[in-house]
Amino acid sequence: MQYHQAESWGYHVPTRTCMASDPLEKVARLASESAVVVFSISSCCMCHAVKRLFCGMGVNPTVYELDHDPRGEEIEKALMRLLGNSTSVPVVFIGGKLIGAMERVMASHISGTLVPLLKEAGALWL
Repeated sequence: MQYHQAESWGYHVPTRTCMASDPLEKVARLASESAVVVFSISSCCMCHAVKRLFCGMGVNPTVYELDHDPRGEEIEKALMRLLGNSTSVPVVFIGGKLIGAMERVMASHISGTLVPLLKEAGALWL
């Protein structure tokens, strides 16, 4: 997993190219930069579960820990608007497309549609 946050654990500090004035623009840009992007909060058990699911499948998601981002609260509100409800994290994008929160990811996994999405995005080869 690639984690993006401003800490000293080898995580990346957001650069100027990631600092859009509109949080929705920032979400769209970050979501399109990697095959699988997870917006997360580090202490959230559902976020942990979705990250473990992807890692267990051999997928290396890019993870943005919103509680470690100075603009994380703004981004979280933008994600809530995208989802159209109060559930905000985890939010998963595959191939730049919004998949949704945990229940949508799990429903896709159970129905067998998650693996083809991951293959199409180039996140899974086998």
